[in-house]
This record gives sequence, structure tokens and C-alpha cells, in this order.
Amino acid sequence: MLLKWTDILDFAKKGNPTSNKKVNKTEAEWEALLTKEQYRITRQKGTERAGTGEFCESYTEGIYNCICCGTPLFDSTIKFSSGSGWPSFTQPITINAIAYNRDVSFGMERVETVCNTCDAHLGHVFPDGPAPSGLRYCINSVAIKLEDQK
Repeated sequence: MLLKWTDILDFAKKGNPTSNKKVNKTEAEWEALLTKEQYRITRQKGTERAGTGEFCESYTEGIYNCICCGTPLFDSTIKFSSGSGWPSFTQPITINAIAYNRDVSFGMERVETVCNTCDAHLGHVFPDGPAPSGLRYCINSVAIKLEDQK
């Protein structure tokens, strides 16, 4: 199923798809597992500066997994150059890989994306991506790791 913006809004308002599993750790466990920057972004809902992320302009083939729990999130075949300064994707690898939360911080309304397995903050999704979905998943490089398929 190809997700569209209306699907994303429905998930954010009515509830997210059920994840295959859940990973729960204490904040101390996450801090011990992650670098300071990974912790700041994934557990404290931070963001990296535009254009600074490792995967911003990288198009190596592979699967992008959650840095916290290793869950597959995005396939490199749906990555595109958005010009936004962050890695951008048109679809998650599975419908239930990502959960969506309404975000009204910074005086605007957006849709936050989190790993549906461990609730790690990944970034946001916007309705200004390429056809056919029209979606742009704007993801922090530090929140993902590439599993090279070579």
C-alpha cells in the first residue's frame, strides 16, 4: 500500500499502525547505548543542522535502520534529493515501521515521525514530496544507520 498524506494525518489523529514489536529502555539505558548527539536527537526530539548529516547527499544502496533499535525504516531506492538539508524518503519500508505524532512546537503544525518499535524521534513528514505519494520524510542522519547491501 502506498501511503498518502491523508493516511499520515489519519495515523497522527486516530492512532498509529501496530508495530511488530516494542523495545523499551530506561533513559539511563538509552544514554549508555547512544552517543550524546544520537541521544539528543532521538530521545530528546532534537535536530541536526541542515546539510550537516552523514546521509544528506549519500545514495549508497542499502536499508536505513533505526540507530536505537535496528528496526528497518527506509530503503535506499526511495531516497531522493529534496534540497532540504536532510535525508529525504518517499515511503517507509513497511506501513508499520513509522509512527506519527502531531507536533505543534515552534508555532507551526507538523507531523513528527518516530520509530514505531522504540519511539526514537526521526524527523518529520511533509506533503511536498515527489509523485506518486507526494510525501517527504525528512529524517535526521544521526537517527539512522545504513545497512550496506553490497
